[in-house]
Amino acid sequence: MTKGDDGERWSQDVTERSDALDLEDDVFTWDDPARIAASLKRSAEASDRRKGSAYRSAMSMLTFYVNRAGKNLPAAQRDVLERAKDELRKAFGRA
Repeated sequence: MTKGDDGERWSQDVTERSDALDLEDDVFTWDDPARIAASLKRSAEASDRRKGSAYRSAMSMLTFYVNRAGKNLPAAQRDVLERAKDELRKAFGRA
């Protein structure tokens, strides 16, 4: 994986400095799936820089984080984030 000048991985840079969403600090480390989903929904709906729908932007960011964390993501946190996807679907009326 390619690291930037400051030693961070590019995926970390995307998560922290997404041009489409302004995420709350450490949102992906929280242990409440509903809180994560609500935060992502707020961020996506508040953004005027996203290219797609608010739902798609929020779900894409969550999926991106889970995929890029890969095997480094503890199983318990992966479970929380997978449940957050379900909560996000509910929040947008897509469940």
